[in-house]
Amino acid sequence: MKTDELRELPLSELRKHLEETREELFNLRFQGATGQLENYKRLGLMRREIARALTIVKERELGIERDVLGGEGKDDEAETGGRRRLRRRSRKGEE
Repeated sequence: MKTDELRELPLSELRKHLEETREELFNLRFQGATGQLENYKRLGLMRREIARALTIVKERELGIERDVLGGEGKDDEAETGGRRRLRRRSRKGEE
């Protein structure tokens, strides 16, 4: 699942996806240990998928929003060097 798709999921579904991905990684490791695994590349893909999901969960806990620059113009890219910007959401009572 792509990062943008993961960001659109509610937290409960994101945690469910994380649990399913961890279970799939466990099964792939088990297959590798028994010599039944045919595609070892899938192990790395699952680890990255878990890392993506955990990153998004942590961003939400910290109140970090991502501003995705999607073809809005070269001026915006020049400002940020073509990178995404992180911005913390202000919490109640913090200003």
